[in-house]
Amino acid sequence: MRQIKDPNLARLLIQLRFNPSRQRLKQLTSAEKLLAIIEKDKEYPFDFICFRITGYRPKELIEYPRIKGGQLAEDLTIFISRLSSQVAEPASQQDQKVYTVEQLAAELGVSTKTINRWRKQGLGARKFIFDDGKKRFGFPQSSVDKFLKENPGQAAKAKGFRRLTKQQQQQIVKEAASLSARTSLSRYQIIKQIAAGTGRAHETIRYTLLNFEKTHPKNSLSDSPPGVISPDASAELYQLFKQGTDAKELTERFRRSKSSVYRIINRRRTQELLAKKIEFVANDEFLQQNAKENILSRPIDTDKSASGSEIAPFELITELLLPQYLQTLKYAPVLTREREIALFRRFNYLKYLACITRVGMKKTDVSSSRLADIEAYLTEADAIKKIIIEANLRLVVGISTKHAGGGTNLADLISEGNFAMIHAVEKFDYTRGVRFSTFASWAVVKDFAHKIPAEAGRPDKAPTASLEGVHRDLRAVETADLGVVERTHQSLVGVIRNELDEREQFIIINHFGLVGTLIRKQKKTLKQIGDDLGLTKERVRQIELVALQKLKRSLSIKQFELLTR
Repeated sequence: MRQIKDPNLARLLIQLRFNPSRQRLKQLTSAEKLLAIIEKDKEYPFDFICFRITGYRPKELIEYPRIKGGQLAEDLTIFISRLSSQVAEPASQQDQKVYTVEQLAAELGVSTKTINRWRKQGLGARKFIFDDGKKRFGFPQSSVDKFLKENPGQAAKAKGFRRLTKQQQQQIVKEAASLSARTSLSRYQIIKQIAAGTGRAHETIRYTLLNFEKTHPKNSLSDSPPGVISPDASAELYQLFKQGTDAKELTERFRRSKSSVYRIINRRRTQELLAKKIEFVANDEFLQQNAKENILSRPIDTDKSASGSEIAPFELITELLLPQYLQTLKYAPVLTREREIALFRRFNYLKYLACITRVGMKKTDVSSSRLADIEAYLTEADAIKKIIIEANLRLVVGISTKHAGGGTNLADLISEGNFAMIHAVEKFDYTRGVRFSTFASWAVVKDFAHKIPAEAGRPDKAPTASLEGVHRDLRAVETADLGVVERTHQSLVGVIRNELDEREQFIIINHFGLVGTLIRKQKKTLKQIGDDLGLTKERVRQIELVALQKLKRSLSIKQFELLTR
């Protein structure tokens, strides 16, 4: 994408973004008028440029360097393009005809490349919204007439090839149909042959045939598809490719060349990767020169769990599937601390590599090797994530069984807890010295705190089956020791009572929900606490901030995180 080279003009464009649409339209027209009078051999001061576009001069007393007319014309062309994109209007609502690039090329009998070259030489264009709802460059009739008048030499060829007569259009269509019926030429070759025979531009012939097919959809000129594949056909082709259909079958089915098929596939792969949200926990180690060798030198077996046995799907669990699910958990891998760190390290580094490889990638002209690298990084990262998830499924079951009952369904709790744990995998920082099981436990507990009350109140949620039967199935299942969590909670309350006065204690304990159980916390708003103490909401907030400052000096990191979560 071309950039505005003059920094002052680029800065002015950013400033105009905040003006009302009507004012920007007025400034857009002024910029177009300025472009029309620019002479390439002259130099222009920036205060003059700013005044002609906005009506005011820069306030700063800076000696702006003058801009050469040729460079200014190029910068203004980009300036107009960007500004018009912000305030694009429907082409159909203009008081004059507006051409697309293709339409103007066909009208003047030149190629689209010629039209784009003329744009750089002063042919006025701005972004409009066309009938298909897309923003594209449009050329108002007045701009076209002005350019042709001011450039008689360059436009001589265009003037010699003005609008095709109806008879000429019919002859071109007839010739195309004849060539399609009696030869095996491709559409491109047919257009090329007609263009050579008539002396018309390739784009003129292509647009004439395309326009005929749009107005006569039942009279296709050939079995070959039009030049640009439709989005639906492109999506179908890519889906078949992902399902294992080989390229030869795709070329026959969609009547495309092999190179065209691979180009469509790569474009779809690129769109998928650009749309994919890739998050990783950053680490300075990733920036070191030999990071790739150090982190990826030892391959990790991601093909199966430690036991080599298949674990039941964990995304959706019902009461009927629960016994089977619990039985399969005894096959879940067990991770040592060292292996866990290695997995998280590799997991985040692979996603980091995918991100930096994706930087600057565009939807078109992407090499297959680059796409393959990104896909390989993400595939291995997903495989590692699966190992980590399977190793912590028993943890979720252990937490869930402690909070089942009271109208809460155990299968639902395990499903909710699994999703919370999966989300925690993406957020865990392995460099902080904490085991993932500790981090995941809090993620699950926090998720339950938000969802259990709502789940328990739903009439369609039946109470769970006998917990004795569940515990019988859990004999082979290791569970997390939540006693550690409870002890941290109790020590936190003790520090609060020792360090704060009664009013500060009341505010902290009630606002942060240290009353009740770890799951069903009883929290109060600052306004509710203020009503209890006879204070304003703002005064309660001030006291709370002072109390938190006191506690920050006395609490351990784990205690303070527990308080403020």
